[in-house]
Parts: sequence; structure tokens; C-alpha cells
Amino acid sequence: MSKRAVVARVLRRVVAWCAAVVVLAALAGFCYESVARQGDPPVPGRLVAVGGHRLHVHCTGAGAPTVVLEAGLAESSASWEVIQRGLPGRVCAYDRAGYAWSEDGPAPRTADRAAAELRALLAAAGEAGPYVLVGHSYGGTIVRLFAHHWPALTAGLVLIDVTDENATEALQVSRPLLAAQFTVNQVLARVGVLRLFGDALVPAEATAAARASAPVVYGAGSMGAARAEAWAAADSAAQVRATVRPGAWGELPVVVVIPSGQPATAVDQAGRLAALSSRGRVVVAGTTDHYVQHAQPDLVIDAIGSVR
Repeated sequence: MSKRAVVARVLRRVVAWCAAVVVLAALAGFCYESVARQGDPPVPGRLVAVGGHRLHVHCTGAGAPTVVLEAGLAESSASWEVIQRGLPGRVCAYDRAGYAWSEDGPAPRTADRAAAELRALLAAAGEAGPYVLVGHSYGGTIVRLFAHHWPALTAGLVLIDVTDENATEALQVSRPLLAAQFTVNQVLARVGVLRLFGDALVPAEATAAARASAPVVYGAGSMGAARAEAWAAADSAAQVRATVRPGAWGELPVVVVIPSGQPATAVDQAGRLAALSSRGRVVVAGTTDHYVQHAQPDLVIDAIGSVR
């Protein structure tokens, strides 16, 4: 046998052994994750039936109007921990279909579908409107569509560094990249890597509650939901773009919060959003962090209070 044939045979064996080790490690990780999941923290709120699936909602306090907190892409109700704890009155944070403690919902996962499910959730949960809707990033797209469809149920809007519906090219380019990222994260979660090495995989901006519940909040279900939303993001942007017209929000109290140091296009977009209401205004935070609610919670709490 030639030297080249011997080397080829050795390489094939090495590859086969490596593949076997990877498969065994994945199986062991999957079994570990399945067992460990039984000890996850309990649902902090309650599960409410919305059509053929259930959504998790966690409400605190009492009074009107109720504040509804809408998280961004790949985030959950736990990301609002500090804001919910600091706000007086009735406050509800929830998880969209597939995220954290919520069950999967039907496809496609567009913002318009999410807005309709939010409306159904609040009705089924017995949470009376009108509502102050607070949306962060992609969550802003959802609350904007809610306000469009149900203006009588909308008492005010607070939009925190929300997605620009006009950035169509960026949304198209980022779609496969985000889908790939969330797929990898989903696999890592399913084989226990997130549970074992959560500090390396959980976003730096995560709150204490999100970190404590990381295997659920950033688990395989949440990553699958984020992938589905990212894939539908361009359609969601088109949906909200169709609602934009001068005076669309009338006299609705609106606060648009943006981080400092934003490019001119982002500042212009914030101004255009605020101008959709005669009572709209822009607040520039003293942080460059996209997660303004984490970096400057008092500013966000004050903004919510000003439209309540």
C-alpha cells in the first residue's frame, strides 16, 4: 500500500472518530438538557389561551391605564424586570409565541400576527384597555401595528430605539445572517451548552431575572421564535410602513426614545415618528446602548409616566 493510501486511511479514521465523538457529545448534551429542564424556574405569570396556543403574561400592580411591555427580537418578558418593578400601577409584560414560557404559534411570524395575538391575549386575560404600549426595537413594530388597528384601545406609545421600517435593504441582508445565528444558538441550547456556559452566550444586557432563567428565556424555543420573526422581518416592515401617513396618531401621547450618538438617518426617523402625533416628542438618552431600558431605566420610566 502506498504512503498516500495509508495517510488517506488514517485521515478517514480520524474523521470518523471525531464525528462519533461529536454525535456522542451531542446525545449526552441533549439528555442532560432534557433532565435539567425539569428543574427550571416556574412560570412567573400565567399561560392564557390565544386560539390554538397559550401565551405567557405576567401582570403586577393595579390601576389604569395598564402599561403593556413589548420586548425586542430574541428577548422576553424577563428583559423588562427593572422597568416593571419600578413602574407604579398595572403593568403587564408578556412573551410572544415561542418565546420563553409561551407556546409556539402559527406561521408566518409577522408583526401584524403578533399584534393580533397581543390583542387576543389582553382580552382573554381580562386586562381592560386602553393601554400604554411600550415597545423596544422590533417590539416597536408590533405596538405600532396594535395602535393602528385598535386606536381606541391605545392610550399612549413609548418607542425605544425601534426598528426603522424603511431600512428594507438592511432587513433583507440581515435575514439569513440572523436566521443562521439563531439556528446555531438553538442547537447549542438543545445540547445543554447554554445551561453549562450561559455567561458566555447570554447577552451582556440581560437583566438579573433573564440570567436566572436563561435556559428558558434564551433557550431553544426562544431562538426558534427569533429565527421565524427575523425571516418575516421584511414583511413586518412593509406592514407597518403601510400605516404611515401624516397625523396617523392624531393627539395620541407619543415618546420616541433614542440612544445618544445616533447617525442623522436615525435621528430623522425618530423625528418623523414623533411627528405622526401632535403630542409626539423625541427623547435622546444619555447612553449609546441600544437597550436604553437597561442602561437608563429611570429615563424610560419617566417617559412612560409622561404618556400615562
